[in-house]
Order: sequence, then structure tokens, then C-alpha cells
Amino acid sequence: MIPVVAIVGRPNVGKSTLMNRVSGRRVSIVDDMPGVTRDRLYADCEWCGKSFTLIDTGGIDDGQDDITLSVKRQAYDAVELSDVVVFLTDLKQGVLSGDTDIAEVLRRCKKPVILAVNKADAAPKDNVYDFYSLGLGDPYPVSAEHGSGVGDLLDAVTESFTFTEGEEKSALKIALVGKPNVGKSSLLNRFCGYERSIVSDVAGTTRDAIDSVVTVGGEDFVLIDTAGMRRKRDIASGSIERYSVLRSIAAIKRADAVAVVMDAEAGITEQDEKIAGLVHESGKPSVIVLNKWDAVEKDTHTINKFTDELKERLSFMSYFTSVTVSAKSGLRADRILLEAKKSWENASRRISTGLLNELVGQAISATEPTAHKGKRPKIFYVSQPGTNPPLFVFKVNDPKLIHFSYERYLENSLRRAFDFSGTPIQMKFVGRSE
Repeated sequence: MIPVVAIVGRPNVGKSTLMNRVSGRRVSIVDDMPGVTRDRLYADCEWCGKSFTLIDTGGIDDGQDDITLSVKRQAYDAVELSDVVVFLTDLKQGVLSGDTDIAEVLRRCKKPVILAVNKADAAPKDNVYDFYSLGLGDPYPVSAEHGSGVGDLLDAVTESFTFTEGEEKSALKIALVGKPNVGKSSLLNRFCGYERSIVSDVAGTTRDAIDSVVTVGGEDFVLIDTAGMRRKRDIASGSIERYSVLRSIAAIKRADAVAVVMDAEAGITEQDEKIAGLVHESGKPSVIVLNKWDAVEKDTHTINKFTDELKERLSFMSYFTSVTVSAKSGLRADRILLEAKKSWENASRRISTGLLNELVGQAISATEPTAHKGKRPKIFYVSQPGTNPPLFVFKVNDPKLIHFSYERYLENSLRRAFDFSGTPIQMKFVGRSE
């Protein structure tokens, strides 16, 4: 089992900067505006041969609005889930009442708490002694931005581990993507069994891509909850939301499979099409999730109407599979993971060269490619050099003679013979000399 380390503290003390410093990459969005981080963010880290999972949390303050209270609850949930807590404070601001309140909670948590004092390069170091008043032992002065003192802090953190890392089996990574407010975070919370992501009627509550490990049917999955992707013209230039959308696109690229979540009650929109298009262009296996199905007025033809509309709007990904679910009631929610896994297995399928050439030979015998300017295209053989997505390379006399309609015919022949539902396939035609 890998130890878990949570970073907590008031807003804007540098938790996200420390997260990025320790992980060695920009896991968290960093901005001078307090409250940018709202959900818990996870990153796998290593220090001196010791692996651990680091959690960045939203800033804890005394606000009483719904989102602030949810952020505070998230942070303290992270403390409960962790093995070691890093309490980050700000040397420039000194010891504030908010620090005292947090320290009081942490003293009762019965977990090792490491007190870190950030921005030590921007204030007199003698001020560090003021932080002994929090009653959490020796404070560690650090500069998360420049890295000074971070090594000593990590030494203290790893020395607090009470168990060693065991073997971890790899879990299928599934990204949840879609417009704002379609229910991605609600689905994540349904799988986790607790409020892993903040759920609010305010669109755009989730800003980062968040990883969570869930177990369904005895099998582990890593679910990546992402920020809702709005139309480009609706996002202000240079806004934090713009970076959130970039994180969502990056989450698609690093996922094994993608669940494209749509709001069935609101209907399928142009933006839903564009998001599905991003997934298709990335070559990722996927499943279309029609959420809020319990709120749709239904008759015996409702599901057929939705399926027909999806076929029309997603004609570029005719291979799609879909599930109707309700994050609120849990209706068929587990099928999302099962269908995503099936799509990934189909994307991982490799066909032997002999069987592949036999099938393509039968397809060519049934319908030969048409001649172009008196020259008839010839396909000599086909192989499959790649998977995820499946890649088929056709050796031909002249690639320019293969019409796109015949490419589609060959693809349909492959799909009829083998189950490639839920995944795009790539086809490449090369000349004999290539």
C-alpha cells in the first residue's frame, strides 16, 4: 500500500505550488487569486526511493457559502484519508487566526502532522519561531516556488511513514468528460461512495482533472473527473477556465478509455458533438453516457429516438456504444465502467496476419475496388502493427487509387468480422516501396 500525504492550509499559502514542486509537474493550477483549487488533486510522487501519493486540497477559511463549506469538508476528508498531513502556512503573513483554527483540528486527528512555513525566502527567518505557538512541533521553513527547504520537509514526511509500499496492480484509467453541469462529478461521487468531487448547480465548479481509484466488481478503476468544456467563444481569454479545459483535453490523452457524459434531460447539443469529436480524434475507445435518464419523460420509443439522434449527430463515430444512467439514483451507473472496459478491450484486440488477409481477401472477392483512369487498385496484403487504436496497414500498388468509399467498405468488413465497437480504427494504405 502506498502512503498518502495531504497538504492542507488556508487559501493562497502555496499548497498548489508545493504540490507542483514535489510532483515535478503542473498537477495543480496556480494563480494569485485565492480559491483556485477547490477539489482534492492527487499525484504519485517519490522521494529518496520512497513512493507516496500527494493530495492537494482547497484552502480552508471561515466562509459560509456552499462551495466554501464543501471545500473545507473536502480538505478535512483528505486528512482522514491520509497517513501524513503537511500543514502549510505563510511566513509573510505570520500566524493568523485561521492557522490556529486549523492547527486545533489537526492536533485531534491522531495523524503525523508536519508543519511547513512557506515563502521563507520573502520574510525574516526569525519569524519562523512564531509558528511554535501552533503546538505542532518544529516548523520547516520552505520556499515552494524556488525549492529551498523542500528536501528537509520531504525527509520529515517520509520518516513519518509507518508502512512500506506494496505491489500495486495497474488499473484502467477512464476519463469523465462533457459540458459543465452534466453530472460528471455526481457520477464520480456515486462510484466513490462519498463526496469526492464538489457538486453544485453552479456550472464550472470542477476546475482540475481529478484522479480517484474505485473498485467495482472486485476490479480497480482510476476515474478522472474533468472540468466541463464550454464553447471556446464562451471562455474569456486568459481565464482560469481556459487552463481547466486544456487539463481536460490532457486527461483524454492520458486515459485508457473515455466516458462522454451528456445530459439526456437537456438533449444532445452541438457542444456534445464537439467533445465526442475530440475523443474520436484522439483515437481513444469510449462510451457515450446519457445521464439524468430518470428525469426524461419516456414511452416505448424513447430509447430508440435517442439512439437514432446519436447515430445522426455522431455519424463520424458510428462505432459508438451508449448507456443510459442516473447519477442521482445510481441507475445502471456500473455499466459505464463495464462498457468503457469493453471498448478498451476491443481497442486492444490484435488480429493475426493470416486471419486478417483471409477476411480482406473475401471482402475484395465480394466487391472489387473500382478502376481509376483505367488503372485498377490492387491490395497485396494487410497487417496490424498497432493497437489502441487498432492500426491496419494495407500494402497496395498505388495508395492514390483507393477511394474513400472503398476504405469505408473495408472498415465495415473488419467491424462485421471482429468486435471493434466503442473504438475507432485507423487504416493506412502504402505503396510497395514504402
